Amino acid sequence: MKIGTHSGTFHADESLAVYMLRLLPRFKDAELLRSRDNEQLETCDIIVDVGGKYEAPKYFDHHQREFNDTFDDEHKTRLSSAGLIYKHFGKEIIAQLTEVSVDDASIDVLYNKIYNEFIEAIDANDNGISAYPEDTPSSYRTGGITLPSLVSKLNPLWTEPNTDEVLDAKFLKASELMGTAFVSVVENYGKGWYPAKQHVQAAFDARDQYGSEGRIVVFDTFVPWKEHLYTIEKELGKEGEVLYVLYSDGKGWRIQAVAQSSSSFTSRKPLPEPWRGARDEKMSEITGVPGCVFTHVSGFIGGHKTREGALELAKLALQA
Repeated sequence: MKIGTHSGTFHADESLAVYMLRLLPRFKDAELLRSRDNEQLETCDIIVDVGGKYEAPKYFDHHQREFNDTFDDEHKTRLSSAGLIYKHFGKEIIAQLTEVSVDDASIDVLYNKIYNEFIEAIDANDNGISAYPEDTPSSYRTGGITLPSLVSKLNPLWTEPNTDEVLDAKFLKASELMGTAFVSVVENYGKGWYPAKQHVQAAFDARDQYGSEGRIVVFDTFVPWKEHLYTIEKELGKEGEVLYVLYSDGKGWRIQAVAQSSSSFTSRKPLPEPWRGARDEKMSEITGVPGCVFTHVSGFIGGHKTREGALELAKLALQA
């Protein structure tokens, strides 16, 4: 098998596209040809980011004037070569990395989640789309630490040889960088985030044992709960009901005030003002609960040595 892409300066999108293809067993050991010679490219089994046409299953270029394809009807961002390859092969790639069948219930969820959280940003960057209005001043400089910026910096310096051999070698480094990030994202969502939902659901269903209004959710094992909690509340028509989440941090227990939304830093009900900034004995004295550890000055989180103590703090906070 042979994968083709363009020669010369490289970018994040085709660097990722090539890596994603090589995650599939049939392309695992594929030869890579970087060229702009159409006759040479035609010898390839699949061609990405060059060639002037988009005709699956072989041609995946997005530079044509008439090209306006997006991930689906709900998305407005034009696809780059990364998005094109992901759109066609993403489910198969996710199944390969998460070691489940492509027909597994998780695949469709992860396919959309990973596009929204990772691939779309690559598509947007390659198409020159900013995430923010251009007239909004930046609060700080990113220092070129975005993935596309890092890939750009892997191209040869003006003081270095600019031969095909040098560019090809550096392209492989760029592809490895993008691919490593992509695999990390897939594994994070596929093996961590997705399986956590059933645990969040179980804890949500059990919340009435800590109060008839169901304001407190307790996790005996920590899981990534925030996004799932908002989703479950919305699915059940119970948005805003949960105010505090308790979980073990490995040494003690945390009580965390739930934020108003997944993108908000404002808590639905912060921990009581008199507790904020207090630690250890001082906090225990204020609350009347022995074994306290701390309360953050903003009131979004606090700590206690035991599960029972954290639960007592949560119940006191509800009454405040």
